Amino acid sequence: MAEKRAGDGRAAGAEGTAEIGRRVLRLRTERGFTQRQLAEPAYTAAYVSTLESGKVRPSEVALRHLAERLGVTYEELVTGRSPQDATRLRAGLTDARRTLATGDTEDAAARFAALGAEADRLGFADERAAALLGLGDCAMETGELTAARDHFEAAEKLLADEPLPRRVPAIRGRAVAHLLAGELRYSCYLLESAIDELNASGLHDPNALLLLYTAAIAPYMDMGAHARAVRAAELSLALAPSVDNPELIAQMHRGVARTLIAEGRTAEADASLAKAQELYEQLRLRTDLAHCHWMRGYVHAQDGDLERAESELRIARDMLASKRAALFMVQVEVELADVLRRRGRTAAAEALLRPLLARSGGSGDSESSGGSGGGQEAVELTAERGAVHAGGAHRLLGLIADERGDAEEAEEHYCAALSLLERTGAAGDLADLCRLLGDLLRREGRLEAAMDAYRTGLGHRAAPGTTTLGPAPAEPPLQGAR
Repeated sequence: MAEKRAGDGRAAGAEGTAEIGRRVLRLRTERGFTQRQLAEPAYTAAYVSTLESGKVRPSEVALRHLAERLGVTYEELVTGRSPQDATRLRAGLTDARRTLATGDTEDAAARFAALGAEADRLGFADERAAALLGLGDCAMETGELTAARDHFEAAEKLLADEPLPRRVPAIRGRAVAHLLAGELRYSCYLLESAIDELNASGLHDPNALLLLYTAAIAPYMDMGAHARAVRAAELSLALAPSVDNPELIAQMHRGVARTLIAEGRTAEADASLAKAQELYEQLRLRTDLAHCHWMRGYVHAQDGDLERAESELRIARDMLASKRAALFMVQVEVELADVLRRRGRTAAAEALLRPLLARSGGSGDSESSGGSGGGQEAVELTAERGAVHAGGAHRLLGLIADERGDAEEAEEHYCAALSLLERTGAAGDLADLCRLLGDLLRREGRLEAAMDAYRTGLGHRAAPGTTTLGPAPAEPPLQGAR
């Protein structure tokens, strides 16, 4: 009878018969059972013997009986994965996230890599995907944007059969990596496609939607699509009451602040950033907290309070340097250089900028850390890594050269900035740069070239993004969102 029952169906586990047999033998031996004690009352000792030797593939019914007798779960017996393994991996991932938030990025990356390899060996797809997301975030901080995209894509593929809300963090990570590389339109495409799919399928997950709408604000703003950025901010605010994740709420406040800055509502922007900063301090998210200081520095610069702007930007830079968040650190240094130039400290500004564009460039300056961030080697800004800020650095160096009367060097930097920014579609920056280049050429008496520069700038100003981006994404059915 026992052997007949053993043939009623097949075990669903992916492991081979021999591996399952070895696992039953090990567990039985560890618990001090004889084959008869393990088998009874439903099976025989002979059946257990053939199972342990890998000569018979047990049914699900048989495996559930054996798992109960051995004191393990059916899944653990079939796959070798225990609930304790999953719990341990999740605890390790939480610790790695804490290290990324408060400690060294390279240390966090090493932890994520080790945990990801173990999750892969044990067959835990969710934990493997979480480790890949962590590796992607680490790679973005250190400026390895290609590696970051690869990690996010791998996580998305691993979760391909899961509902879209589960894949949204990986999609958002890919979009941010493309944004940092200067691929603004593709960043928008990824985010808008996911938003459309969520809304069209009825998957109105507030956490996923808030993550996507908040992430879309930055590329919208950089492309000059201010109306879309404002609408994304409005929808984010409407979704917020349905979200209980404080990190998502803090990200929302940061995104909303960008639209407020563009509208000249700097006091409201600073208040929004203060809310985000309070949440990040509670959560001990050091990189995100540094971003708040960075944005508050920008707000103060817009208000003309350059002393407070410099203070906030230096705090942000020092925090990012201690985290070894190299790419974000050098982006802050571009903003800081602008403030230093506006304060009349052009030598310090120039010394800060040159090492960001060429490792051999730049002279020392006592006011500047020379882009070193306290001894940390700076990331070099390129077309593939930080194109918008690389263009910004060339623009500033052009302004400095222009102000000291070196028209040839100024034109060289303006043209380098133009080449970088044209690839990104950063409409506002392009229009401003074309104005600077046109003014320079006009003063040099090159009127036809100046007119060409002005026309190019007007073309960018006339295309704020609503047509080049295609139709706006569908909106979720939010009560009172409009």
